[in-house]
Amino acid sequence: MAAASSSDYDVCGAESSEANSKWLDAHYDPMANIHTFSACLALADVHGDGEYKLVVGDLGPGGQQPRLKVLKGPLVMTESPLPALPAAAATFLMEQHEPRTPALALASGPCVYVYKNLRPYFKFSLPQLPPNPLEQDLWNQAKEDRIDPLTLKEMLESIRETAEEPLSVQSLRFLQLELSEMEAFVNQHKSNSIKRQTVITTMTTLKKNLADEDAVSCLVLGTENKELLVLDPEAFTILAKDAVTSLCFGRYGREDNTLIMTTRGGGLIIKILKRTAVFVEGGSEVGPPPAQAMKLNVPRKTRLYVDQTLREREAGTAMHRAFQTDLYLLRLRAARAYLQALESSLSPVSATAREPLKLHAVVQGLGPTFKLTLHLQNTSTARPVLGLLVCCLYNEALYSLPRAFFKVPLLVPGLNYPLETFVESLSNKGISDIIKVGATLVPCGR
Repeated sequence: MAAASSSDYDVCGAESSEANSKWLDAHYDPMANIHTFSACLALADVHGDGEYKLVVGDLGPGGQQPRLKVLKGPLVMTESPLPALPAAAATFLMEQHEPRTPALALASGPCVYVYKNLRPYFKFSLPQLPPNPLEQDLWNQAKEDRIDPLTLKEMLESIRETAEEPLSVQSLRFLQLELSEMEAFVNQHKSNSIKRQTVITTMTTLKKNLADEDAVSCLVLGTENKELLVLDPEAFTILAKDAVTSLCFGRYGREDNTLIMTTRGGGLIIKILKRTAVFVEGGSEVGPPPAQAMKLNVPRKTRLYVDQTLREREAGTAMHRAFQTDLYLLRLRAARAYLQALESSLSPVSATAREPLKLHAVVQGLGPTFKLTLHLQNTSTARPVLGLLVCCLYNEALYSLPRAFFKVPLLVPGLNYPLETFVESLSNKGISDIIKVGATLVPCGR
């Protein structure tokens, strides 16, 4: 009996392990050159074609060359440089308009860079924080040369150790200098205003109005100074601002779904989820049909729309009366015009059932000779028209028609019969008049 080699056992063991695994090894590349972490990865249908791509906020080798990469399968589809190192990435829908392609948000330092169709769209910067009053006073003294650099350093170190608010970047850079470099730094920066800026440490999304998967979402930013900011997805303004230090969700009292938050200033916030709140659509067995739940593409309410709504609410009765008056006047004018058309025989459609005819005239040319084409049509459903005569009545002093009388053949229902003649204008003064066209039926025996 032949002995099996160790390599055979390795192959068999690998195949057995892969068969028993819950995962399928689709791709492995140890040299992909991707340097990132979990917060900078996102999966989204960035092109709206139903195929999800991998969005990567890449730090670059050694954090020196940050780039935005989009992967399709194992290949990098697009790659563009980033202005700073990314801290978090998220995809969200900004609007309800078609096509429903999500936007990409990259948090970096104090800014959020928003991309649409993988192109720069908007940059949101965190508002600056108020400086420490003691720190501001020290730099004002340095500006007026009332304090030496060594004393400034000692006072700033004391503030850093005792104050709750951190120092500005300018003060922190000053404290890192050697004694020989302090005086030059103070002379260079003492006229600058003190600016204290926080940075974004985490980012996620929150549905704005609906809990649907394709609903518009707001960006939620967590900052280094323990603040939670909620951004409007259209105007990119801060909708809510909480300095939340802790969160807890669960049963509180007799309510099962309670959210409890504490703030940095010692505040307590309790929110109870409504029992009537629905976040998941019900099954198809009960309730309205699925078509009723489809969202309409309703445009955004403008200021003009709101003002018009208030006006209609305040003057609704007067506006209804004015509408009814205009409607009655419109009906009266339409009746008068119809009567005038019947009396002057200008109506293109016959008003009697004995002559089911429709007449349409077309004038072609710039003059003084025109081409007049009369289109006749039998509007009855089954009865042909026979023995029809058409005559043109006009002012012989203004116009001349070589053919002003037509004997029409049998008119089949539904077909269009063109009758052509020429009209010559005899006046050199540009005077015009109406040419009337009349049609009558003559009995076949005559």
